[in-house]
Amino acid sequence: MSSPGKTGAVSSSARRLSRTKSKKKHFVHQKVEVFWASDPILTVFMWGINHTINDLFQVPMPVMLLPDDFKANIKMKVNNHLFNKENLPGHFKFKEYCPLVFRNLRERFGVEHQDYLVSLTRSPPAKDDKSQEAGLVLTSYDRTLIVKQISSEEVEDMHNILSEYHQHIVTCHGSTLLPQFLGLYRVTVDNEDTYLLVMRNMFSHRLTIHRKYDLKGSLVSREASDKEKVKELPTFKDVDFRNKMQRVYISEEEKGKLFDKLNRDVEFLVHLKIMDYSLLLGIHDIGKAEQEEGEEIKDSLSEEEDSENDLSLTAVGSFGTSPEGIAGYMSSYKPLGPGEFDPYVDVYAIQSTVGAPHREVYFMGLINILSQYDTKKKATHAAKTVKHGAGAEISTVNPEQYGKRFREFIVNIFA
Repeated sequence: MSSPGKTGAVSSSARRLSRTKSKKKHFVHQKVEVFWASDPILTVFMWGINHTINDLFQVPMPVMLLPDDFKANIKMKVNNHLFNKENLPGHFKFKEYCPLVFRNLRERFGVEHQDYLVSLTRSPPAKDDKSQEAGLVLTSYDRTLIVKQISSEEVEDMHNILSEYHQHIVTCHGSTLLPQFLGLYRVTVDNEDTYLLVMRNMFSHRLTIHRKYDLKGSLVSREASDKEKVKELPTFKDVDFRNKMQRVYISEEEKGKLFDKLNRDVEFLVHLKIMDYSLLLGIHDIGKAEQEEGEEIKDSLSEEEDSENDLSLTAVGSFGTSPEGIAGYMSSYKPLGPGEFDPYVDVYAIQSTVGAPHREVYFMGLINILSQYDTKKKATHAAKTVKHGAGAEISTVNPEQYGKRFREFIVNIFA
């Protein structure tokens, strides 16, 4: 056996299937307890990630990906019967699509093999209420990755664009506003298929988002509902952005880099006849974060003081309760302070420019890019045109129009 709980056939099949499309299911007999999550689908997902990533990492990365790599997959089927049934379902299947392609993408995006594995398997992903992606969205325990449930049609859409998406990422050297697709999987439990797409989190893994917007460049039906506005972190839209007179303040240098990415990415989407995508904008308010953190530290010190009769002040570092002492405690407690981020992790983050009205960090990326201009979209466009008039800024227009209007709107959100 190559490792506890799996047969040697899995390892050899992973090597073989990394180059060719699999037609045969590989059976694995589970013999040890592995992972556990309250949801059996997540348990199987974590189990599968551990097996396929570790197996695939033993395979040397080819110099060049071949057409077959964009059709390849690794399949595993497990019958563990009654053993360990409290943790894993009695029967399940796991499938990874295009393993070498996504491994190559992870490398180009600077996502380390071990980091990816740990993020998805150390603890179960949890529901993400802050995401603006459609459908069920989960966040890895360390908040660096997003796991999104998608439909079988979207899996097909992903396969249709994957080769050109990969080439686009190669051409732009991984510098993009597009979603960073890192893995695509199918989990089968009780004969029901669940498709899961893994992406990098566009928001920060540690900085709080205080406001967020979903922007399409359209004003028709593009205002947050009353129900949305009362949420703790509502998702505002184009009309809200204009009404609030919101602006983004970044340096000319950062603006130039961002516009280069935007132009390349939108041209790519237009070429693929993709539309209805949005710019997801998250705003971290540094001043507000400093205030929140200061209050947390004071509350923490106060609680320690009450519970241990002043002895706790030495236990937390002997900084005292003066402003200087609290600042010292904060700097020693966290390697990064409010507004500070690691650009290698928070790759969508941009600091506000010096002299801006507000000290902020902006997170900007394109989402929902799997929507092509098909017959249904054309019918929706015709219906909205009849209702709102030919000149109305409706969201459903052809990809060329959509891309042009989208870029014009986005350029104008900057001060």
